[in-house]
Amino acid sequence: MSNQDTNNHQTAFRPSLSLLDATMIVAGSMIGSGVFLVSAEITRSIGSAGWLTLMWVLGGIVTIIAAVSYGELSGMYPRAGGQYVYLREAYNPFIAFLFGWTQFGVIQAGTIAAVAVAFAKYSAFIVPFFSEDHILLDLGLFTVSAAQVLAIISIVVLTWINTRGIRNGKIIQTVFTLAKLVSLFGLIVFGFFLGAKAEVWSANWAHAWDAASLTKDANGTIVTTALSGLALFGAVAISMKGSLFSSDAWNNITFIAAEIKNPQRNIGRALFLGTFLVTIVYVSANLMYIAVLPLQEIAFVPKDRVAVAAATHIFGNGGAIVIAIMIMVSTFGCNNGLTLAGARIYYTMAQDKLFFKKAGELNKFNVPANGLWIQCLWASLLCLTGKYGDLLTMVIFGVLIFYVITILGIFILRRKQPNMPRPYKAFGYPVLPLLYIIVAASLALLLLKFEFNYAISGLGIILLGIPVYYVAMARSK
Repeated sequence: MSNQDTNNHQTAFRPSLSLLDATMIVAGSMIGSGVFLVSAEITRSIGSAGWLTLMWVLGGIVTIIAAVSYGELSGMYPRAGGQYVYLREAYNPFIAFLFGWTQFGVIQAGTIAAVAVAFAKYSAFIVPFFSEDHILLDLGLFTVSAAQVLAIISIVVLTWINTRGIRNGKIIQTVFTLAKLVSLFGLIVFGFFLGAKAEVWSANWAHAWDAASLTKDANGTIVTTALSGLALFGAVAISMKGSLFSSDAWNNITFIAAEIKNPQRNIGRALFLGTFLVTIVYVSANLMYIAVLPLQEIAFVPKDRVAVAAATHIFGNGGAIVIAIMIMVSTFGCNNGLTLAGARIYYTMAQDKLFFKKAGELNKFNVPANGLWIQCLWASLLCLTGKYGDLLTMVIFGVLIFYVITILGIFILRRKQPNMPRPYKAFGYPVLPLLYIIVAASLALLLLKFEFNYAISGLGIILLGIPVYYVAMARSK
C-alpha cells in the first residue's frame, strides 16, 4: 500500500461484505440481459429444442467448473484485483498487465456497454423514444441513437453512486438481485402453469436433436439448413458464445476480495452458490420458453425479445410491460455489480505503476473513484461503437483466453508454491480444470474462425497491450 493510501482521505479498503452480499454480487453480475435476449440467436444458429437446452446446460456446467477452480486462487490471494493478482503470482507482471489491459479495454468496459445497450433496448419497449431506430445524430461514418444515449446515462448514474462508497453499491446489488430472481422465478412458474401448451411443447421436441440453421429469405420464408461436421461445431461455438456471455462476470467477486469478510472461504462459497443458482434459473427459463413459444417464434421474435414474447403469451400485453420493467431492473442491477468491481483491478494495477496513477487512490468513501470514472468514460465510448451482438463477440473471446490462462495458473502454482495455504481447493483437480481449459480453448479457436471480424478485434486489443506494457514500464522507471 502506498503512503498516499494512509492519508486521511485515502484509507485502506474495509471488509464489509458478508457471504450473502458476495453471493448476490456473483448472481447479480451474471444475470443481466443475456437470458432474455440470446436464446433467439442460439435458436437461429442451432435450430432445435434439444440443442437450445444443451447450450444453456453446457454453458452453466463450464461456468461452474471455472468458478469452483477460481475458489482455490481466491483462498490463496484474497486481495483487491483478484484475477489480476492470480496471474501476476502464477506468471509475471506482463501477463497480469495484459489481463488488466484487456479487462479495461474489452472485457469489463465492453460488458458494461453491452448490458447498458440491452437496458436501453428494453426501455424502448416501455418508452419508444429510446428505440435503437431513433437516430439523434447522423455523422455519416456512424450514428448515435436514443438507445445509446440512454445506455451512457445509465453508466454515468451507476458510476456516481458507486463513488459514494461500497455500502451504496451493496444495497443496490442486493435489492436489485433479489428483485430479478423473484421476477424470473415468477415468470418461469407462471409460464409453466398458465402459458404452457402441450401441442407447442410436443412440436418443439419432435425433432429435438436435428441441428439446423434457421434463416429468412427475401420473401420472409423461413429456410432450414441441416448442420453437420465443421458447420455444426461453428454453430455450437456461436451458440455457446451467447450462453457463456450470459453466465459471465461471476469472477467479478474476486476483484473486491479486500472488501469481503473471511475472503479465504467466502469467495469460494459465493462463486459456487451464485453460479449454481444462476444456471438453474437459466435452464429453467429456456425450458419455459420452449413450453410457451413455437421454436420459430423464439428464433425470429422482434428485436430478440424472447422473454417479452413469452410474457405476452402468458399474461397478455400488461404482463409483458411488467416483465420488461423487471428486465430493466435486472440489467441495471447487473451493471451495478460490474461497475463496482471493475475499478478494483485498475486500483491494483496503478499500485504496480501499470495504470493511471490517480486510479490507485481511494477517496474519502474508501473506493477508487478515479478508476470508476475512467472506466465510465471508456464504457460510454464503447456504447457508440456497435450493437449488442458485436460487443458480445469481442468480449467473450478475450474472456475465454484469460480464463484458460488463469485456470492453467492453478497447475503452475501447485508446483511453484506447493506449501502455500489453500483453504479451498479446486474441485475435481486436475480433471475438471483441464476439461475447462480444453473446452474454452476450443471455443475461442472456433470463434476466431466463424466470427473472425469481431474476435480478431478482441485479439488485437490484447496484443496492443504489449507495447503499452513496455511504455508503462519505461515510465515507471
